[in-house]
Amino acid sequence: MVSKPVILHHTVTFLCQKRHDFCLNGHFELLEIIRASLAFPALPTLGPEKRKDEVQIGPETVMTTLYTAKKYAVPALEAHCVDFLTKHLRADNAFMLLTQARLFDEPQLASLCLDTIDKSTMDAISAEGFTDIDIDTLCAVLERDTLSIRESRLFGAVVRWAEAECQRQQLPVTFGNKQKVLGRALSLIRFPLMTIEEFAAGPAQSGILSDREVVNLFLHFTVNPKPKVDYIDRPRCCLRGKECSINRFQQVESRWGYSGTSDRIRFTVNRRISIVGFGLYGSIHGPTDYQVNIQIIDYEKNQTLGQNDTGFSCDGTASTFRVMFKEPIEILPTVCYTACATLKGPDSHYGTKGLKKVIHESPTASKTCFVFYSSPGNNNGTSIEDGQIPEIIFYT
Repeated sequence: MVSKPVILHHTVTFLCQKRHDFCLNGHFELLEIIRASLAFPALPTLGPEKRKDEVQIGPETVMTTLYTAKKYAVPALEAHCVDFLTKHLRADNAFMLLTQARLFDEPQLASLCLDTIDKSTMDAISAEGFTDIDIDTLCAVLERDTLSIRESRLFGAVVRWAEAECQRQQLPVTFGNKQKVLGRALSLIRFPLMTIEEFAAGPAQSGILSDREVVNLFLHFTVNPKPKVDYIDRPRCCLRGKECSINRFQQVESRWGYSGTSDRIRFTVNRRISIVGFGLYGSIHGPTDYQVNIQIIDYEKNQTLGQNDTGFSCDGTASTFRVMFKEPIEILPTVCYTACATLKGPDSHYGTKGLKKVIHESPTASKTCFVFYSSPGNNNGTSIEDGQIPEIIFYT
């Protein structure tokens, strides 16, 4: 039996059409009327006479409308709601919409929210909606390499979230309870990316870290070889796409010595990239710790663009071992740069049969071409043909 739909106050009437048809287009045949009580009127204009482009959706009703469209399989209306949310996406509502997108399983909207958070991280975490997100959403954001914010400020925002979560769970806002509600989110904070001053002024005094963790992180900042810490040291600021690397040597040999002289190699690249670290050779004598200073220098300006005093542990194999900068270093096309590494430790492996030109090919991006040049001076023997600094790690 076919009848006209009735839309009641505080009730949404849904019409399901014949198989393969949707209830916003075409001719309607009433199969079922479902009445769902709502907190406020929603979909007041939804009826068979209304086509998709006539449905009126506003900020107050869009989430309820999306919920009902998902529940009763109205894909055209669902798409209309997602389009509305996408058009109104801003940094100050990105976290609220991200939570809803994850709840309603809308991956496209979630991806757009995350992109907005990446580009305007400080504005996004300063908004009220940030402290309302759930723990899974918080962890999903903290896992990203693409947040554009200092790690110390990100930590401050996470502490604010923990205080709000304690109140939601009706727990006293104590150091222990903040640590408890954060759970694994705390391990996603990249404390090694902070300066020692930032760490001392914030996390070290927060009471959220244990005394042992504070001591180990202070040692990480101040001594070499550095003790192992259970926190990620991979830079995340403004990195997009996948991590890439190139190796300029075709063969590995033994016994490269160190006496305080830096290993250096010059290079140019054909496109804009961000260098995040080097791969270096380690000891020929088995597992060993090295102290190292790494730098990227603008060759023409003789200006240091980034450096890090750090260390790395090797296992005695001929593999390369990652040594990372604290922040990505922007590299411009056709500009000449010097990669520099000053190692302190025993004799290591070294590369031979070096390539002057190395091309990295990606199935989703254009080619990245590195051209290498020997640096003037001693350079501890490193040149195009032989030496250290075999690997450059970068993002395009």
